[in-house]
Amino acid sequence: MSKDITQSGAADAPLASELFHANVYKPNQGRIVRQLTALAIFVIVGLGCWRLYGFLPTLMDNAILARSIAGVLLAAGLWFGFRVVNWPRFADFLIAVEAEMNKVTWPSKDELKRAAVVVIFTIFFLAITLFAFDVIWQFIFSTLRVTS
Repeated sequence: MSKDITQSGAADAPLASELFHANVYKPNQGRIVRQLTALAIFVIVGLGCWRLYGFLPTLMDNAILARSIAGVLLAAGLWFGFRVVNWPRFADFLIAVEAEMNKVTWPSKDELKRAAVVVIFTIFFLAITLFAFDVIWQFIFSTLRVTS
């Protein structure tokens, strides 16, 4: 009974209170989606801090301080990325996403090729049809001298 209360209480916890814990929420569930989400956050934070690392020394006289700011922001961003994928609300969502993706029936290679061919031919057919309509309407309007 206390385990259910603890888990439901953790699921309702705000993100600000979760930022200062080091525990991993449901570590064996939704690992792939959570790791990929954390990786995406890490890449975004890393690229932003790298850009800041190159830009701040041009604004400040103290290059060491400017680069330290970028380093501190990088560490904070990486910690935030780790914590946000372990925030119970978001982690439960990512766990559910992975569970749903495991239920998907993916097409075989031959089905994928056939579907791609159908889509490509449909796009070409629609492009040719729209071009023909454009030419026809342009001819009609120029014959009626509606346009120049």
